Amino acid sequence: MSELLKGKPVADAILARTREGAAAFYKKKGRSPKAAIIRVGARPDDLAYERGIKNRAAQTDVEIDVEELAEDVSREELLRTIKRRNEDAATDGILLFLPLPDHLDEQEAVNAISPQKDLDGVSDASKLGVYTDSGIGNPPCTAQAVMEILAYYKVPLSGKKAVVIGRSQVVGKPLAMLLLKQNATVTICHSKTHDLSQETRQADILISAAGRIGMVTGTDVRDGQTVIDVGINFDSAGKMKGDVLYEEVADKVDCLTPVPGGVGSVTTAVLLSHLLH
Repeated sequence: MSELLKGKPVADAILARTREGAAAFYKKKGRSPKAAIIRVGARPDDLAYERGIKNRAAQTDVEIDVEELAEDVSREELLRTIKRRNEDAATDGILLFLPLPDHLDEQEAVNAISPQKDLDGVSDASKLGVYTDSGIGNPPCTAQAVMEILAYYKVPLSGKKAVVIGRSQVVGKPLAMLLLKQNATVTICHSKTHDLSQETRQADILISAAGRIGMVTGTDVRDGQTVIDVGINFDSAGKMKGDVLYEEVADKVDCLTPVPGGVGSVTTAVLLSHLLH
């Protein structure tokens, strides 16, 4: 049976570091680090995410300030809110809940966030910072969460072959850049890749972020691999599933992240660590 790379101890370690950083920040500035959440409307999933952030923040002495805007908020009011938070010296980071209602230009909104305050790495400037390794902004939280798991469990990356399934701007592509920074040899695959199984079986580290149940089966893996499942999907019964067919893969590979309890449980801790950055 594979070693389970659980997210909780990773998140706890990140939160401990963040708590120490917040204490040092308070000693220097006389206030706690503050994150502004900008939420348009009151979608149940947004509210659940917000509660999770507040619960984690309470463990780290980080302040969360929520700006709740009406679901029919105008473009101008949303941009004014972002601009005000950009210019507010007491706001250290900004998180805009996505997706936005259809009448708002999501790309315009995220690019209005200063990269120095972009907690989730959603702006084009933050993404450029990841690709150029310039240190501008932060990488997307989910991509960074994968790297935190690999580091915590001491999975060697230098010289290893890493295969990433998924080419999104928020996980696959930035994750490939972060792996390259650690001297891994990276291949990006996707649903159109010919003979995907051949590519995945060659990997030392296999990361699936395709968002499809059953993307990785027992025939796609081999002994000795570390498999990171980024997928969060729901089956017909409403049960959360990853991209990886756990029952088929767990007996074959060396290490595997569970779903739930894996990458997803680390992302909020990463978000708060970005605030300190």
